[in-house]
Amino acid sequence: MFNSFTKVYFFDADPAGIIFYASLFKFAHSAYEDFMRSLELSRDFFFDDEVVLPIVHAQSDYLKPLKVGDELKIDVWVSKLMKSSFELSYKFHDVDLDIAAMAKTVHVCVAKNDFKKTELPSELYFKLSEHLSE
Repeated sequence: MFNSFTKVYFFDADPAGIIFYASLFKFAHSAYEDFMRSLELSRDFFFDDEVVLPIVHAQSDYLKPLKVGDELKIDVWVSKLMKSSFELSYKFHDVDLDIAAMAKTVHVCVAKNDFKKTELPSELYFKLSEHLSE
C-alpha cells in the first residue's frame, strides 16, 4: 500500500468550512500521481507518446467531515487489475487516523492516436500487480 499526505486548505472547503466534495478528487488525483511516480517506471505515462490512462469512472464516500487545517494520510492501492484497465482505491485518514472518506478511480489504457482501448504496457501491468490488494 502506498501512502500520500496532504492538508485541507481554505480553498478546498465550502462556506461551512468542510471539504468541498470535488476537492476529495483533487486529493485522490495528487495521490495517484505520487503513486505512479513511486513505481519508478521507465516511461512517464502522464506524458507518454503511445498510450494514455484516462479516468473513466470515479466515486467517493464521505464518512466524517474534513475541515480546513486537517492533515490527511491517503492510502492508495490497486483494487482491480485487468488487461486494459485498473482500479485504484483510496482511504483518507484524518489526524486521528480515522477513515474520513474513501474513493475509487478506474483508469483505462487507450492508444494516444485513436483513443481505442489497448492492453496495459507489460512493465506497468507488472508494477501495478505488486500493489494489488482487495
